[in-house]
Amino acid sequence: MSLINITIDNIKVRAEEGITILDAAKKAGIKIPTLCVMPELGFTPGSCRICVVEVVDVPALVASCAYPVREGLEIHTNNKRVARARKMTLEFLLANHPLDCMTCEKSGSCILEDLAYDLGIKKSRFEQNKKELTVDNNNPFIVRELDKCVLCGRCVEICNEIQQSNIIDFGYRGTKTEIIVEGGTDLRNSNCVFCGQCVAVCPVGALIDKEAQGKGRTWEFKKVKTTCNYCGCGC
Repeated sequence: MSLINITIDNIKVRAEEGITILDAAKKAGIKIPTLCVMPELGFTPGSCRICVVEVVDVPALVASCAYPVREGLEIHTNNKRVARARKMTLEFLLANHPLDCMTCEKSGSCILEDLAYDLGIKKSRFEQNKKELTVDNNNPFIVRELDKCVLCGRCVEICNEIQQSNIIDFGYRGTKTEIIVEGGTDLRNSNCVFCGQCVAVCPVGALIDKEAQGKGRTWEFKKVKTTCNYCGCGC
């Protein structure tokens, strides 16, 4: 693939033609915050709008995870306009998100928490009646607290496209949108095999490993390589 010349934050960068702005910035050592993307799996939906950047001569801000680079592109990743847009987007998310970070299992490894810290957001300016959704807790393995869900789509992608289990998906519309299990049931009464991949990719505390709940913070656990013996795949 041919190399092209672009400018990111007044820095001249050589990038592969056709890759996204996010990838080009990452290779140049320039950090752009994200919430929904999983670059290692090629999942770049552009849905959260946290990664927006300004492209000169393009009227609207664009999602850097989905916008391809081209010759001569001039990009600003953190000017006042971009910072204001990111902050507003995050405040909208926080307006409908439980602020129980001190007792949340994900605290310390929550991407939403990290973004709020980096952008200096202590409280959302927007007031909204927070969702009070039923906690799916009647199975032995996974706790689903959907009032904490930010609808990033990571769990849907990993379940449907990677694991190809097709257990969960987006349901309903508008402000009532939520992640549903097989048309409206719970995990226990679904065909879920509890592989745990949805828990692994959730950026917030909406999906929690039930066996680890209340036993410590994520950084206190020791990680070891192991092989799952649930089936013959040897994951």
